[in-house]
Amino acid sequence: MSHLSGKYAIVGVGETDYSRGSGRSTRALGVQALRKAMLDAGLDRHGIDGMLSYHGGDSTDSTAIASDLGIRLNFYMDCSGGGSSTEALIGIAIGVIEAGMCRTVAIFRAMNGFTGVRIGGTGVRAAASVGGGALFTRLYGQSSAAQTFAPSFMRHMYEYGTTSEQVAHVKVAHSKHAAANPKALMKTPVTIDDVLNSRWITKPLHLLDCCLETDNATAIIVTSMERARDLRHTPARILGVAGRVSKPRVDYHWVHGPITRVAGYYAKDIVFGMAGIGPEEVDITGSYDAFTFTTMLQLEEYGFCPKGEGGAYVSSGIIELGGKRPNNTSGGHLCEGYTHGMSMVIENVRQLRGQADDYCPGWAEGRHSYDYRPGGCRQVRNPTITMNLGWANPATGSALILTNT
Repeated sequence: MSHLSGKYAIVGVGETDYSRGSGRSTRALGVQALRKAMLDAGLDRHGIDGMLSYHGGDSTDSTAIASDLGIRLNFYMDCSGGGSSTEALIGIAIGVIEAGMCRTVAIFRAMNGFTGVRIGGTGVRAAASVGGGALFTRLYGQSSAAQTFAPSFMRHMYEYGTTSEQVAHVKVAHSKHAAANPKALMKTPVTIDDVLNSRWITKPLHLLDCCLETDNATAIIVTSMERARDLRHTPARILGVAGRVSKPRVDYHWVHGPITRVAGYYAKDIVFGMAGIGPEEVDITGSYDAFTFTTMLQLEEYGFCPKGEGGAYVSSGIIELGGKRPNNTSGGHLCEGYTHGMSMVIENVRQLRGQADDYCPGWAEGRHSYDYRPGGCRQVRNPTITMNLGWANPATGSALILTNT
């Protein structure tokens, strides 16, 4: 795949408000997000002929969105997938364009994750009959993502001495970033004590270690660099992509290899190999922060710090704005809103354009103060390479490397 590095780009991004009461269908949300992405790219309905989406039984089909926007498709596909889907579908978009099946692909995710189908195993969903693989999980209390992932987090603490206080710095950093994000749902910065004193969900996760539940839709548009040069913004060139890489076992991933090992361990060589760079060359990371611990584990596995030193890494200040390699500069799933992975890609595209939508009066024209106080700036100064770290569960992951050069 190295021959495809830099040949394709993200040219448009868009999203709805992040709310806890959209009052609209996922179809309406998806149409709005994709329309915004089209306007962002400078494309009309004739400019898109491919569409991809993902869902968890809670979204709407590509054909519905395309019909509402007057788009005729040469290729479309809707898949069921978790938080590693965005980067994976970007890779698929590259593939279908390269194969000549279409020219420009829109990717969207629409979900009423607070007022509609809520991810997890609570309430009515927990009362469903137990069968299949659930015989080995739900019977032992693994009904939600928090319950399923917690053993990997606990084992890391046991093996490496990682503390809840260290990992709470992820929430603190992301909350500072969200405080400079006008569209973030949770704009109030929190402290380490706030995280540690919030109620337990499932050990070692406190309430503030967990992401938000939100209603929203997000969209991005992928096309060739040849075409991208004629569109509205500086293209975010795709240097490398790895999609839905898995551990040897996905169903019971702890059977093979350390339980603290997540799929980024296998994805890193694919994505860095395609991009021709290493972790040290990345200016901004965007990690799938369903929980504070998922960020820490991913940063370790992709080589931003040695295995076992993730706690020290995230608590060192390096992931904060003003640090060497800020992470989730929008506030991410922990503070901006839960989008099942796509918003962190959107954020990194805007960072590469110099157009992070913060409280700087001239942000749309790329004028920023670089004053990272709450209610101020969240644009990183002159970034050239960003990386997204996707996560569906400890056993499945994806990654994406972008550049503006």
